[in-house]
Amino acid sequence: MKHRWPASVRVLIFAVCVVPFALTACGPKPRFLSIGTGGTGGVYYPYGGALARLLTEQIPNLQVTAEVTAASVDNLKLMQVGKVDLAFTLADTVAQAGAGSGPFKATGPIGSIRTLAVLYTNVTHVVVKPGIGIKTVADLRGHTVSVGAPGSGTELLADRTLAAAGLDPRADISRYSLPVTESAGAFKDGKIDAFFWSGGLPTAAIQDLAATPGLSMEIIASDDVLPFLQRDFGHDLYQHAYIPADTYRGIDRNVGTVGVKNLLVASSMLDDDLVEQIVRVMFEHKDALIAAHPEARHLERPTTFDSVPAPYHPGAIRYYKDQR
Repeated sequence: MKHRWPASVRVLIFAVCVVPFALTACGPKPRFLSIGTGGTGGVYYPYGGALARLLTEQIPNLQVTAEVTAASVDNLKLMQVGKVDLAFTLADTVAQAGAGSGPFKATGPIGSIRTLAVLYTNVTHVVVKPGIGIKTVADLRGHTVSVGAPGSGTELLADRTLAAAGLDPRADISRYSLPVTESAGAFKDGKIDAFFWSGGLPTAAIQDLAATPGLSMEIIASDDVLPFLQRDFGHDLYQHAYIPADTYRGIDRNVGTVGVKNLLVASSMLDDDLVEQIVRVMFEHKDALIAAHPEARHLERPTTFDSVPAPYHPGAIRYYKDQR
């Protein structure tokens, strides 16, 4: 004879077995965000990866991923078409995007960019072979030079730096367009004489290059072009910076260079409450970001909201004002 449970027991079994699945199905669905970072040999990628993990851990029902990209220019174009939600980018690239100039002529001005935080300052590296007569940026004339990945902030700044030194970036050098890791590899293999990199300190790809047995490299000063960059593009975008001695093996002196701010930006369409949470998590868990890359130590709350080329997001402003 087939056993039949009493009605009260059948109800209890249904509640235990079915209700948890119903609660899971009816609960809040996770939201997915992506962060446009950069190449694996730079600072954006480890910084962005740490930020993605942190936001996923600290904000309920949020899943965040860090995307490998060509960096600044690429990130803003991806954000414009909705393929990334947050982006690491350089301030001068944001200014170009807002004006619809340079690499953004085809897309037109991007008016939806909003600043969440100023992250740190990029410094311009001009890495050269010693003993071939390259002492200044102007001396790059006639040499094989990598100017950074297409669509990167490095490429933008390299072209502007070369032009400020009196060179035609397209005609006066044998031009390569390689990301920093590939630039370092081509330098190591003797395929290029020099390369540009705009990044934080230290940059892993250049650290590895400097530590290569039997290989010599120099980083030349580029701050002589700073007055021309400031004249043409404004004092707010470019500042004097330097690479401290011993940042890289074999570099035993401070190297004067050009600095430009790195920003974390988002679309103006991103929800104010979510942005406030994102910025709050960044500052409350700053130590976790520093553990991923030392440049995160420069993350600071702004003292003014008019020092960046794209307006601050209302959600970010709400957080900053709440901390005053």
